[in-house]
Amino acid sequence: MPVWEIIRKNIRLRERLVKLLEKLGALRVKGRLLALLSLLSGFFVLTGLAGTYLYWGLQPPGGGREVIVTIPKGVTTTWVAGELRRHGLIRSAAVFRLYASLYNLDKRIVSGTYRLSSDMPVPTMIARLVRGDVVRVRFTIPEGLTVDEIALRLERQGIVPREEFLRVAAEGRFTYPFLPRDLKGKARLEGYLFPDTYEVSPGATAAKVIDLMLRRFEAVAAEIDLAGGATRQGLSLHQAVTLASLVEREAKLGAERPLIAGVLYNRLRRGMLLQVDATVAYALGGHRERIFYRDLAVDSPYNTYQVVGLPPGPIAAPGRASLLAVIHPQQTDYLYYVAKPDGSHAFARTLAEHNANKRRYQPSP
Repeated sequence: MPVWEIIRKNIRLRERLVKLLEKLGALRVKGRLLALLSLLSGFFVLTGLAGTYLYWGLQPPGGGREVIVTIPKGVTTTWVAGELRRHGLIRSAAVFRLYASLYNLDKRIVSGTYRLSSDMPVPTMIARLVRGDVVRVRFTIPEGLTVDEIALRLERQGIVPREEFLRVAAEGRFTYPFLPRDLKGKARLEGYLFPDTYEVSPGATAAKVIDLMLRRFEAVAAEIDLAGGATRQGLSLHQAVTLASLVEREAKLGAERPLIAGVLYNRLRRGMLLQVDATVAYALGGHRERIFYRDLAVDSPYNTYQVVGLPPGPIAAPGRASLLAVIHPQQTDYLYYVAKPDGSHAFARTLAEHNANKRRYQPSP
């Protein structure tokens, strides 16, 4: 109700009471009653004004504007109200504070980044702040990426600048016990930034993103008992992750992962070169669509065409399926495999069979 309407109605009420008193012959107390009536009228007017102001202050400013607002940790309700008022999201900072105080919500506002609208009433806005409905940015890291590839993908998705991510990966302090101590720089994180879909607040730091991915690896490793499974296969956890990264880059079909793992175990236990093309590509500095014979001579501890056994560390980030394949490999007597044009593999027990498969599925250009 408009303020002028409240005042007008109170004035009319007072006039009617005065006329009634005159008709009853109570003129002797007229002065006292008028004084009391004036006080009551003033009270009603003030109450109406306050109620009208509160109602007005709780309503949204309107306009349909969406604003991203960040509320730091430890700030007061006064600060929050002022920030919302500054962005034009509320009409009155005082009403915002009063409402929050009346409902004991003033100390329950959760810090974070929010997407708020100028069409939200104050109760709706405060409820969102108390629930902690912060803005979340979602990104997905697929299996088989290197640290460099992850950094590039995060930059393209607008999560973290590539250079910042690589700098923190190389220099940041991460104390997870599963990280290898003998690898330095970003190589210590290779294979441990678990591929998955994540959500972060806008403006998340590189350290926050890396820590989130490392914690996810830790959780998955515990879920599947990676350390125990590796021990049963005669490997350390780091060796298991390294072998899983080879399986990740070699297998295109999920069903073949345990079989490829079984082949690689057979070659390891016989002291044979693993001869995994993906390790050569990693040694050359990145993904290659095709590996040439001249590439096989690259001098690197990661080149499994030249060095017997596993490389020093993972060559990519293996997913859950590849980790499971390594701790639960398929028992087989195959020693070789070659890729077919459709992405599957032809497996062989002897070198002669393997060479025949190569001629069949990978004819020389």
